[in-house]
Amino acid sequence: MLSVYRVVVPLRVFLVVLFGVLVLFQVMSLPGQFAHMARENPDLAYLRWPATVVTIFWVLCVQVVIVATWKLLTLVRQDKIFTPGAMVWVNAIVAAIGAGWAVLVGVFLYVGFNADDPGLPLLLFLLTTGVTALGLLMIVMRALLRQATTLRTDMEAVI
Repeated sequence: MLSVYRVVVPLRVFLVVLFGVLVLFQVMSLPGQFAHMARENPDLAYLRWPATVVTIFWVLCVQVVIVATWKLLTLVRQDKIFTPGAMVWVNAIVAAIGAGWAVLVGVFLYVGFNADDPGLPLLLFLLTTGVTALGLLMIVMRALLRQATTLRTDMEAVI
């Protein structure tokens, strides 16, 4: 278990850096990028605000996953990961991935039906497939955590 504790601190550092970069994207980069797109391509200007809202929402979903991961790391350090309290944070991760996936499927369908070039729909299909696999993996991990929590609770009751 000692090696897990050595990984927690660097992982937290990277999570803080990632969260900070995502905030910069939300506040500065994404709105500016879509404003620039609207100026450069006036025929696509109607997509400025929907694209801004959708991408900021996706970044928010990633931020929820980061915060939930941070809380799970806290439970790992306190040796309380196999408690019912951990399920709340795993459920938050599953919900964030599910919400991001639902919006991604909507964007994929919209782009797929309106695209002239197959490149972007194929990229969105790839992303949708990846997020689907990630979501299903998290559902399996949640089931494993639930099972381990039940076993640990039963063991503690016996002891």
